[in-house]
Amino acid sequence: MTEKSEHVLVPKHTKLSEKDKKALLEKYTITLKEIPKILKSDPAIAHLGLQEGDVVKIFRKSHTSGESVYYRGVINA
Repeated sequence: MTEKSEHVLVPKHTKLSEKDKKALLEKYTITLKEIPKILKSDPAIAHLGLQEGDVVKIFRKSHTSGESVYYRGVINA
């Protein structure tokens, strides 16, 4: 799948740059192993062409705060 998913239930997913990934890990003093995981084969991110070790930023709509941001580390299996 190379197209952006536009299903109403799929939140927006974007790949973090290496600079932003490093800043995120430093901000929370965590390692990549401590971030929740997402499979490289997940249909929601298949169009991004991600590799293991990349970090995905997920924007979810929220009734209380408008929008919530989540991060996931990409794994192969």
